Amino acid sequence: MDIVCLDLEGVLVPEIWIAFAEASGIPELKRTTRDEPDYDKLMAWRLGILREHGLGLKEIQETIAKIDPIPGAKEFLDELRSITQVIIISDTFTQFAKPLMKKLGWPTIFCNSLEVAEDGEITGFRMRVQNSKYTTVKALQSIGYETIASGDSYNDLGMIKASKTGFLFKSTDQIKSDNPEIAAYEDYGELLAAIKEVLS
Repeated sequence: MDIVCLDLEGVLVPEIWIAFAEASGIPELKRTTRDEPDYDKLMAWRLGILREHGLGLKEIQETIAKIDPIPGAKEFLDELRSITQVIIISDTFTQFAKPLMKKLGWPTIFCNSLEVAEDGEITGFRMRVQNSKYTTVKALQSIGYETIASGDSYNDLGMIKASKTGFLFKSTDQIKSDNPEIAAYEDYGELLAAIKEVLS
């Protein structure tokens, strides 16, 4: 039994924090897991910037409502889901993901949750488990699945390397050059063909 595990941001939808950085005019918020491997450190830093500017969940959700999937992402996902099981494993949060899942046709997503005060201030975040992408892939393997994984960032490398086969997708030159053993693709047709070859 095979199951495909995909990252969300940068792979199927644009990076939420980059979109919000542009909408809010706060360029520091463009920093993502492509730049900072330590997710806890990155999120604590982001929440500090939000507090400093008096921004909360409502403002971020207003930006997310305007984000569309990357062109071709839904078609890629639809075709992939017609031939095998697919789970999106993301470090994003349920409060961010729901409108994006609707636009992608409601695929299954495993992600985290934000702690939000009554006034909408994001006060913290709860990770589902530590090192969630790697941990989830290992858990799926423990119940009899062989995993095929794809992502674009540092925090995807654990699940990619732990899987039967893994691919980088729309990644950075730095990550690709640091991991030359991982096949890297830039368009959905190539990634779909590579996954189909593994499944055949």
